[in-house]
Amino acid sequence: MEQPAGRPTATAFVPGHVTGFFSAHPDPDPGAAGSRGAGIALSDGVTITVTPGSGTRLNGEAVDIAPVETVVDRLGVAASVDAETPLPIGAGFGVSGAVALGTALAANAAFDCGKTENELVEVAHCAEVEAGTGLGDVVAQARGGLPIRLEPGGPRHGALDGLPARPRVEYVTFGELSTETVLSGDTDRLSAAGEDALDELLAEPTVDQFINTSREFAADAGLLTDDVSEAISAVETAGGQAAMAMLGRTVFAIGTGLSDAGYEPSVCRVDTAGGRLADCDE
Repeated sequence: MEQPAGRPTATAFVPGHVTGFFSAHPDPDPGAAGSRGAGIALSDGVTITVTPGSGTRLNGEAVDIAPVETVVDRLGVAASVDAETPLPIGAGFGVSGAVALGTALAANAAFDCGKTENELVEVAHCAEVEAGTGLGDVVAQARGGLPIRLEPGGPRHGALDGLPARPRVEYVTFGELSTETVLSGDTDRLSAAGEDALDELLAEPTVDQFINTSREFAADAGLLTDDVSEAISAVETAGGQAAMAMLGRTVFAIGTGLSDAGYEPSVCRVDTAGGRLADCDE
């Protein structure tokens, strides 16, 4: 988006993020609240441009994204946020978290807020938790790669590791699944399944085990829909591996699993760098 000369502007890129499994860990302190689990940061992500002004636009449409409003307010700036993404919205790709984190990174650069990276991640993470739109996407998107969330929370409380792998990723989406609805309900069954899955992955930290435990988690947590289950079964029949993205009616596969099963998936790679500033013109 072209800006008039002399106006501060900055752009950030934040990878999309699919979670394979997780356990929910609420806390009165939003910085301590979050999730444990594992996922993949995707090269398909969100590009966020911040300029002086107000309002948020996503793919050219005016939208209300509560975490973004919170981030802008806590940084004490009057910012216009313009986000662009090829990712489906509300389908388990962490778009809300990506826009929140990208807004924090870009606003800090454009308005010289003087925050460190961890401080900006903390602001975005807390904004997501308070809005009920996510528990672990922000910290995973900030790290990149195949992040494992060992302990819940933002940078002040959480702990992260990752799988040292960079596979090709395919995905297909069948529709939305409300994160707010799932997270506001009874998450005991979901969290118990997520804790078991994390134990299994840490005992055998491989991509194959990640996909296997993610697939088992979706079934054990009672989150599978018919279309998602059918796609996962088709990939397995074709000799591949696939799982469900949390939280959305999305199936992701490693390698050519969905292509081999006859689908026409979107294809991307693992984003290793995590959320970062793209450019800044003072």
